[in-house]
Amino acid sequence: MPYLLHTSDWHLGRQLYGRSRYEESRAFLDWLVGTVREKQVAIVIVAGDVFDTATPGNRAQELYYGFLHDMATTSCCRHVVVTAGNHDSPSFLEAPRALLSAMHVHVVGTGRHPQDEVLLLRDAQGAPELIVCAVPYLRDRDIRTVSDGESPEDKQDRLLQGIRAHYEAVTRHARALREQAGGGLPVVVTGHLFAAGGTVVEGDGVRDLYVGSLAQTSVDIFPDWSSYVALGHLHVPQKVGGAAHRRYSGSPLPMGFGEAGQRKSVCLVNLENDGPADVTLLEIPVFQRLEQIRGDWTTIAGRLSALGMADVPVWLEIIYDGEELIGDLRERIDAAVSGTRLEVLRIRNQRAVRAVAGLAAREDLDPAQLDERAVFELCMDAHEIPPEQRPELRLSYAEALRDVFEEDARA
Repeated sequence: MPYLLHTSDWHLGRQLYGRSRYEESRAFLDWLVGTVREKQVAIVIVAGDVFDTATPGNRAQELYYGFLHDMATTSCCRHVVVTAGNHDSPSFLEAPRALLSAMHVHVVGTGRHPQDEVLLLRDAQGAPELIVCAVPYLRDRDIRTVSDGESPEDKQDRLLQGIRAHYEAVTRHARALREQAGGGLPVVVTGHLFAAGGTVVEGDGVRDLYVGSLAQTSVDIFPDWSSYVALGHLHVPQKVGGAAHRRYSGSPLPMGFGEAGQRKSVCLVNLENDGPADVTLLEIPVFQRLEQIRGDWTTIAGRLSALGMADVPVWLEIIYDGEELIGDLRERIDAAVSGTRLEVLRIRNQRAVRAVAGLAAREDLDPAQLDERAVFELCMDAHEIPPEQRPELRLSYAEALRDVFEEDARA
């Protein structure tokens, strides 16, 4: 049995705070094509979120179709299986399905007909070699009926029941097909979902949707007799339920600064033996370095100085959480990165955020009894401005108020 390669969550077309990820995505796909050739991979599975939006731009489509073309020109890759993720448009992915099938590219966008998700893949001689349960991201309309007056908890329960029923139907078809083929074929099950116990990180776009909710799927929906479970949706490479043959491949690029420094990989799967497959993680090179710097000004300045010595471009997110109030934080950072290959994409002043949050939470503030100067005094209290700094700040504020009032008078 030849090698299978599992990848997911490409998010082609994604930007990071206004910066294009096109060059990174192109470099990854070039690396992936080279890896398929080097490892003589016969089957590639892309488990959802090919694109970052349902309406990808021309350059994102160029990357996708260029990759499929390159797969067709290899001497080893016989099949590519692509399933839709929650970011993908099922109809957009499936539109060229008939054309792509001539290149042995199998696209499954919707989960409405379980029998259509069971693929029998054949080897170079035409003999059956693998069954794939190509289950895409399951949307409400595919698996759940809406009832009047249902609560959010009822909705979650029905959604999970629908997912379970769908996997039962798909794997039932797969088991019957395997028995027809003699009972010895390996079976790979795909999915684009949040399996219970999965790990997410800040900024990956998944945490806000699921953490603390009920929409986490139990791992027992995947049958014990499956050889491998190829999942997408979570960006951290990880096992599922502690089993080495059930995995999230993770995203090939860090989707945000919360993933900066994370080691990205794809899964090389050997299905030669009976039972669970053997899996090797192939680490993906870093195509654009990201770094998140957090601390007081001394920590930030020191790290910027060290990074500035490197001769590689680095995109930065800086989180200031020191106690000192710094009014010219951005100016200091700009000066520190000037003349280097460092580019600051985002600055977060946690000191200011905490102060504003504390001020907004006060219940004893009566707007009718506060003038501009009283509000300013409260702001200085909230920011815990040292007494020796306050006279100069009051003077500057008074000058700013005077300018505003003079402008209003002229108007």
